[in-house]
Amino acid sequence: MHIAEGYSLDAAVHALPKLHLHCHLEGTLRPQTYAQLADGAGAKVASGENPYAFDGFPAFLKVFMAVCRSLRTPGDYARLAREFVLDARAQNVVYGELFVSPSVWRFFHPELDVAAALEAILHELRDGTPTFSLILDVTRNLGPQSAMGTVELAASFRDRGVVGIGLGGDEAQFPAELFAGVFAAARAADLHTVAHAGEAAGPQSVRAAVEVLHAQRIGHGVRALEDAGVVAMLAERGIALEMCPTSNFLTGAADPDRPHPIFALAQAGVPVIVDADDPALFGTSIEAEYRYVARRAGIGMLRSCIATAIDKSFAAPKKKEALQAALAGA
Repeated sequence: MHIAEGYSLDAAVHALPKLHLHCHLEGTLRPQTYAQLADGAGAKVASGENPYAFDGFPAFLKVFMAVCRSLRTPGDYARLAREFVLDARAQNVVYGELFVSPSVWRFFHPELDVAAALEAILHELRDGTPTFSLILDVTRNLGPQSAMGTVELAASFRDRGVVGIGLGGDEAQFPAELFAGVFAAARAADLHTVAHAGEAAGPQSVRAAVEVLHAQRIGHGVRALEDAGVVAMLAERGIALEMCPTSNFLTGAADPDRPHPIFALAQAGVPVIVDADDPALFGTSIEAEYRYVARRAGIGMLRSCIATAIDKSFAAPKKKEALQAALAGA
């Protein structure tokens, strides 16, 4: 794509089709919606303040948990998904595989009908375009037994919009080895598998996610750069990293005073994808993350990242062909 005179980079980025492959649906909750839901739950949010302000990764996790506590009914989850779709369309998002964390919902709201909440989300996501599906995130902190329940739930929704399972939570205290059987069960149920790794723990966490869990994609993976062998493994096996620059800077996973690791990893031949993680909580958007990459490495690298996202998505072959054609024509 050649940018004509007078055609800004921002306009070029906006026009490109976008894919969400590392986006937590709960983390897209609009601040004003969160304030309303929190108020309904008896947790007042001060007017005029940013309800999502935090400092560091542990504080961020507390904010994410507060958001989950505010989502109490299937109707709340339907609203979350409905508003997400509107925001995604405004940014020319054309496809997505979204993380949700039903084990966390159940932890905070044991009375919640989790299946009904999932169905409420999927009902909103089925409403036309873009095309969205769900990945149910296993929460490391809740242990393998809870994780197996999430696999069973995902399998029961496999033909209704759930395509796989993920692995989130405290990777330093709950290593991948604890969930080897869980991921084997997911594969046996014909579910795709992805895992957060190399965000709050080192490159060995990335290696374990690939070699122990057989994850098809890795969330973040920024610390893979600390081990040339891990970088080589990712490049040789074509394991894509779902990279979220603003998130990594704000949580301390990456140094905000240096270029994000996405550029060095791409140069080393690792497939990289750009996304926004928890965009509302981090005060960003997928369009802003795309702009970050384009401004520092050019529109060509961004287009390559989008093409990689299409290739590494779990979309059907014909859908991938249509997405690649849309990218080529943008």
